[in-house]
Amino acid sequence: MGLDLLEIDRFERVLERRPGLRSRLFTESELAYADARARPGQHLAARFCAKEAVAKALGLSSWAFADVEVVSRPAAPEIRLRGSAADRATALGVRCVVSLTHTRSTAAAVATVVPL
Repeated sequence: MGLDLLEIDRFERVLERRPGLRSRLFTESELAYADARARPGQHLAARFCAKEAVAKALGLSSWAFADVEVVSRPAAPEIRLRGSAADRATALGVRCVVSLTHTRSTAAAVATVVPL
């Protein structure tokens, strides 16, 4: 299991100061999803937390943010893994399940690994 929590205002300020960071942390579909919302930073913060939570749940020590993608679905978000994250999940024989949440000030995510 992995858990991550983040102050949204702080995250939004970081993204404003370093615009190139958005494309390093998020896939095009994650950015499109967030940018279609009233407060994109809120949704990006939750997705950032999901990526961190998945990395913790899988016990990743070296990975790229693009290796973990949050795919928006009507019922619940899904996790798509690539690269070292996918390799680790395959080696463990697991898949990742994630839950995202946010308030006006805080974003959080919990990730668990479940057997295939």
